[in-house]
Amino acid sequence: MKQGWEIKKLGEVCEVLNGYAFDSNLFTDDNTCAPIIRIRDIKRGYTETFYKGEYSQEYIINKGDYLIGMDGEFNIAEWQGKDSLLNQRVCKLSVASPELLERFVLWFMPNALKKIEDETPFVTVKHLSSKKLLNIPIPVPPLPVQEQIVSELDLLSGIIEKKREQLKELDALAQSIFYDMFGDPITNEKGWEVKKLGEVCDKIGDGLHGTPTYDENGEIAFINGNNLIDGKILITDRTLFVNELEAQRYRIDMNTNTILLSINGTLGRTAIYRNENIILGKSACYCNINDKFLTTKYVEYLMNSLQFKMFLEDNSSKSTIKNVGLKIIRNYEIILPPLPLQHQFATKIEAIEKQKELIKQSISETETLFNARMQHYFG
Repeated sequence: MKQGWEIKKLGEVCEVLNGYAFDSNLFTDDNTCAPIIRIRDIKRGYTETFYKGEYSQEYIINKGDYLIGMDGEFNIAEWQGKDSLLNQRVCKLSVASPELLERFVLWFMPNALKKIEDETPFVTVKHLSSKKLLNIPIPVPPLPVQEQIVSELDLLSGIIEKKREQLKELDALAQSIFYDMFGDPITNEKGWEVKKLGEVCDKIGDGLHGTPTYDENGEIAFINGNNLIDGKILITDRTLFVNELEAQRYRIDMNTNTILLSINGTLGRTAIYRNENIILGKSACYCNINDKFLTTKYVEYLMNSLQFKMFLEDNSSKSTIKNVGLKIIRNYEIILPPLPLQHQFATKIEAIEKQKELIKQSISETETLFNARMQHYFG
């Protein structure tokens, strides 16, 4: 323990209000009724569920209150939505001591909750009890030290948030350039030539139907639609691999004019293939673009447009897991702006993407520093 820091139980300096077991039969999507906060709403900061029954005022949560999810992932967040009701398995944490700053608690709790989550056995869903929550040991430094810690962590967190906002602004700029240059891809206001996507691609196909034999020593990643993130193929610690012999059975002829598109589950994720060593699962399809008609950058941004995503949604199967067939993808009517204009667009987008990469690198560096300071104070 650092010099001058006391250790107390959370229950000595904070209070917990457990959510009420509101009758789920009275839940509604009628937004004239009272909003109600469920576990899934904590991190995103808003709710789409409402309650049409009677309730006690004590369960009303205000913007800025600290909420903790007590099932599944144990997380804490500052509520950002409108005044809402506190449902069961969500609790409100309030500071009840002048010795403690509220934002110091907000920064302390994530590591403490993660430790409990990692130590909690589970069969289906992990549960956090109020008793366990109140027994968490919390360091209580002198108030000037708390103020310094909060100031430092708020600053780093604010820098990260501002840079993420910059990324959103650059994405919006890129989409704006797309619409300025090419117009609405549905109404085709500029009168460009239109062809079916299958007519301007050398080939459109999907990935492996079935399960390959995985190899923990393999070097070829098995990729599905969920691996298509921000225009790139993302390899995660959950990605499975196969060996070269197994990969040869499922290898697809792709090249740098190939765009990958998720067509099962989460629809509309895209990535440009950049010669990664992969095999493709059936939740994604590949489109080998014919560069006599199209550039991959133009097609990528068209597929990321709201209109194209609505096209996928409107033409997806109505089963629990959404799916879009290859025939629908091949029959999509795509506008064909002049190639020189598409190349001009690609040049502008490449400049924006270079800016984005610099910002992402800065975010990564700031996050590393933030995590190091969190570990220093609370690890």
